[in-house]
Parts: sequence; C-alpha cells; structure tokens
Amino acid sequence: MDHKPNQLSGGQQQRVAIARALVNDPVMILADEATGNLDTKTTYEIMNLFQELNGKGKTIVFVTHEPDIAAMSKRTITLRDGLIIDDSIIKEPQKASKVLSEFLANNNIAQ
Repeated sequence: MDHKPNQLSGGQQQRVAIARALVNDPVMILADEATGNLDTKTTYEIMNLFQELNGKGKTIVFVTHEPDIAAMSKRTITLRDGLIIDDSIIKEPQKASKVLSEFLANNNIAQ
C-alpha cells in the first residue's frame, strides 16, 4: 500500500493484476503472457495460483510461448499463423506446487 506501481517487483505487479482481475468474481480470467517477464520462482508461484483458482472453478485462459508452462494446463490449444494446429487434453498436468518445490530444493532457495 505504501508503494507506487513502479516501485513493485514484476511478481508483485503480476499479483496485483491478478487480484484486480478477481475483485468482481469473474467466471473467466484472460492471462496473456502473465509470466513472460518473471523469474522462474515467481513464474511457478503464479502458475500455482492459477491452478488453485482453476481448482476452485475459475476458467483460466492462459497465453504462453513456454512449453514447460503450458504443460501445467489441463488443455493446450496451439496456434500458428492464427490457425489451430493442435488441441490437446492433458490428463495429468504438471502440478506447479511440485515444480516450484523441486526448483527451490535444487537451487537451495528458501520458500
């Protein structure tokens, strides 16, 4: 509350943007490259948040160019030149919480 937007980190700005998106309890959240400029730890934290929201019934439409991030979704639609070239259901998407825990452990980073 005591900081201006440009004084916040990228992760903090992303969290604020997600909070603003959730204020009116939307049915769907559109997230275009929501992790594109974030460090790895914050990316996994944001993906964990999206997975939690999805688990509570929120539809998340997430755009990414990163296959490892897309692997955390239940469904992946791949576009090329504006055309759908693949539409896949992922039966067991990667759990962002697990990926985050492994990343922290492998890099000796405190949670």
